[in-house]
Amino acid sequence: MLETVDFNPSSVARVVVRAPNWLGDAVMSLPALRAVRGIFPRAHLAVIARPGLADLYRREGVVDAVIPYASGERGTVAKRLRAGQFDAAILFQNAFDAALLAWMARIPERIGYRRDARGLLLTRAIRVPEPGEIPRHERFYYLELLRRAGLLERFPEIDCIRLDRSDEARTAGRARLAAMGIEGGVVGISPGAAYGGAKRYKRFTEVAHALVAGQDGQSAFTFLVFGSASESALCEQVAASIPNACNLAGRTALGEFIELAAACRLFLTNDSGAMHVASALGVPTIAVFGATDDTATGPTGALARVVREHAECAPCLLRECPIDHRCMDRVAPERVAAVAWELMAQVEATWTPGARS
Repeated sequence: MLETVDFNPSSVARVVVRAPNWLGDAVMSLPALRAVRGIFPRAHLAVIARPGLADLYRREGVVDAVIPYASGERGTVAKRLRAGQFDAAILFQNAFDAALLAWMARIPERIGYRRDARGLLLTRAIRVPEPGEIPRHERFYYLELLRRAGLLERFPEIDCIRLDRSDEARTAGRARLAAMGIEGGVVGISPGAAYGGAKRYKRFTEVAHALVAGQDGQSAFTFLVFGSASESALCEQVAASIPNACNLAGRTALGEFIELAAACRLFLTNDSGAMHVASALGVPTIAVFGATDDTATGPTGALARVVREHAECAPCLLRECPIDHRCMDRVAPERVAAVAWELMAQVEATWTPGARS
């Protein structure tokens, strides 16, 4: 059921989008953000985002301004929005706070899903899709908000999610690697997972060793291990067990991570924000799934591969495994490495000069 629209999008001069708080969700919402630009082609488009995600949106050509929003800054940001005289707010974030902020800013049109007891704060409270009503991948959840609000007639054709300016990021990443004294093929590894331990594949070191063993005289890989500051110990443990590895956990802001990830020949990861960034950069990406559903939150594009093994309890969507983590432990490192070699061979077969080192 579509909501009735009683305002003309062509009359909207200033629109603000409240972005999701998690990196992976932010990447998956990009098709909807670009659809917003199409709906309001001449409007000033601003994005409200956590400070840690601001660098993601600053890269996007459809965005005119990024408004960082940290915890405890509601009053300050509401005042800034009020002064900005925005005509409409579209809330990709589901939280009550997103609606409260838009209401405090006195934005006349406030559109969001009817969730978290915030319906009365919205001028257009949209019914949440039931399972089976829309395609399963989460990118359609954000697009459906626009469709149900009557702003979008049909979903755009989206085979994969891509970040803007990925070639620019790759060039900058290669310059960073050169400054670090790193040459040759670089493999990124993201062994952590913010959602919980159930999403963590614990055998990336074995995958790395299998890749090293299968190089057959090629120049040695350099492994860059990425993670948040809270994952430093985990990433150090992984890096210490791999030859020619560097632990960058907690040492890269998001913009720096995007550039370094873009310069990787291959990226190994769990279901994580790093996975979404790497695949959206067009980097060959291998994602190991178990507890979560790759049809809903998996990477997209021809250069992304999901590796998983059957487990009768998966996907359980639990943060921590209550039994033996069989869904992940059954994934053999040799299988992950074999998929990686196949994917890298595919890339090499289609490589053109200047496209990728």
